[in-house]
Amino acid sequence: MVEIRKPIFVETAVSAVMEHQLKAVSEVISIHACDNRRLSEPIYATNAIPSFDKSPYDGFAIKSSDTNGASKNCPVTFQVVDHIGAGELPTKKLQVNEATRIMTGAKIPEGADCVVMFEICHEFEQDGQPFIRLKREIPEGDNIMKEGSEIQKGDLLVEKGTLINPGIKALLATFGYHHVSVAKKPLVGIISTGTELLEIEEPLQPGKIRNSNAYMIASQVKRAGAEYRYYGQLADKLESSFGKIKSVLDEVDILITTGGVSVGDYDLMPAIYEKLGAEVLFNKVAMRPGSVTTVASMGSKLLFGLSGNPSACYVGFELFARPIIQTSLYNPNPFLKRTKAIMATSFLKANPFTRFVRGYIHFEKGTMVVHSAGMDKSNVVSSLAHTTCLMVLPGGEQRV
Repeated sequence: MVEIRKPIFVETAVSAVMEHQLKAVSEVISIHACDNRRLSEPIYATNAIPSFDKSPYDGFAIKSSDTNGASKNCPVTFQVVDHIGAGELPTKKLQVNEATRIMTGAKIPEGADCVVMFEICHEFEQDGQPFIRLKREIPEGDNIMKEGSEIQKGDLLVEKGTLINPGIKALLATFGYHHVSVAKKPLVGIISTGTELLEIEEPLQPGKIRNSNAYMIASQVKRAGAEYRYYGQLADKLESSFGKIKSVLDEVDILITTGGVSVGDYDLMPAIYEKLGAEVLFNKVAMRPGSVTTVASMGSKLLFGLSGNPSACYVGFELFARPIIQTSLYNPNPFLKRTKAIMATSFLKANPFTRFVRGYIHFEKGTMVVHSAGMDKSNVVSSLAHTTCLMVLPGGEQRV
């Protein structure tokens, strides 16, 4: 007797999955290995930036009051008494009408409260001593980066859950975070079902197809930020398939199977879920492609039974598995971004279910236009190669 399945709305299905979120786990890794990982705790400034008053330019550090009244007709003269390179410390406190030659990034000497750039100074020697002459007044604080003017010690730098990019990595290094606490990647097990499947190195045989889903899902898992382990293919045999899946569940956080979730004679996943004692959250969704997508929970584990059809499998992962992975990585925004666009082509055949059409975005005269990536069938694989977005077409009787 064929099971009658009642479809639920996509939003309801997503909510059901998100109620069974994985427990997020942290790990500490080297800064050298933290690229594209998500922070499991916020990052705070361990010191002020700058940590001392410093010069943003090459020039001369002086006291601004010594330039009072300076003009073209009444220049003021300073004796250069010290020279400071970046990373060096001043050796002299400036007295009246004294200057220190200073390089970019160097510490401002005591007694100085401004920096004048080389370009506005006339340099000369007198009796073997270096001097500079200025023909304008210089305001106090001019060309000085004050301690803490960029960042104060204790300031929040980066929020928990942020993806580490090159700029964040620069911050980590700046503040001495040589080890970083990040979200540990969940381990996703991948199993393909179906006697008809061949591995990719095998030659084609009559009635057989190469297993593309496992490699596609593995790539999607990596893109979502998790680790994967491929456990191979299962033939359409209940006992051996059950045994394999039961043992795999002891090793992984999430299990994704492809195929075997429909109601055909060789679709064994419903029976395996029952034999495992797993709670089926749903087994039919009002969506195309992938209406037979099934999700079950077993203790802290989630089992995603995705369609054997490539496009349906792809869409099912992005809608249901990806957000759970992102949540376990502390991402505060686990869902794919949604936006509005103009369709390049019409879809004249109405469908009662919400459709997720593979597409790509192109900007035309400043307007976001979305194009179909190719044939819009659940068993099609070619359009996936060009897919950068999913068009969400609402279900109903109307053409779009």
